[in-house]
Amino acid sequence: QALEDQYSPSRWSPRLDRDTIIDAHLAVTAAGTERARGSAQTLLHVPYGNGDGEKLDIYFPTDSSETFPVLVYIHGGYWQCLSKDESGFAAPPLVSQGVAVVAVGYDTAPKGHMDAMVLQVRRSLVFLVERYPRIRGIYLCGHSAGAHLAAMVLSTDWTEFQVVPDIKGAVLVSGVYDLEPILHTYVNDVLNMSREVAQRNSPMRHVTPAVPAACEVLVAVAQHDSPEFRRQSQEYSQALRAAGWSVSLLDLAGVDHFDIIEKLSEDSYVLTQV
Repeated sequence: QALEDQYSPSRWSPRLDRDTIIDAHLAVTAAGTERARGSAQTLLHVPYGNGDGEKLDIYFPTDSSETFPVLVYIHGGYWQCLSKDESGFAAPPLVSQGVAVVAVGYDTAPKGHMDAMVLQVRRSLVFLVERYPRIRGIYLCGHSAGAHLAAMVLSTDWTEFQVVPDIKGAVLVSGVYDLEPILHTYVNDVLNMSREVAQRNSPMRHVTPAVPAACEVLVAVAQHDSPEFRRQSQEYSQALRAAGWSVSLLDLAGVDHFDIIEKLSEDSYVLTQV
């Protein structure tokens, strides 16, 4: 029961009760995405593979004639809800600064299994690199389960893909980096992970030594994330640092598991600025 509480982010917000906060999060991110689609030049539902969920949305910078950096956003939802269709809310401040934003879709559970989701996100990056030669540097941003998937991207052996994406930075927001505790909670009812699958897909267990000029990693956690989420962020950032990665831990005051990412639609928000 203690683990259930720790891994139920909706229980920890002082803003809203647990029944309304998820609905509010859906409403805010959906409305923000609608605004972004109305204001930016977009390519929606671009297939990066043959699967139903293997599509991405691209929000192009205002002036995309030259090369441009791209922020690849990987949504949360505990690997079982949300989609790319509510994941464009962070685009407006970034496209105005010459950055493209890509919202990645993947097959959530129960259709998608953990191994498959990790592979899909890796393949989406290979697709972007091959399709858009004007991309100058990839920055990953993942929230919650999306932060886990982004962290798994950092541990990828790219030799099997014949492409090495130029990942310059990763912003991991309120993530889970060790999946083993999840095995004992309601979250695994849908994911149906074995211990082996959880270990194979835990970034904490697959920290690779940093290569020279490796990307910078920003691990962000909310004041009102649960103690377990906060512990996981601290321990994963320490593990990266011990392996030689350039990593900083940003502990954001006054936000919870949901508005820590929602506020990326605001120009003045500290995480948007970073």
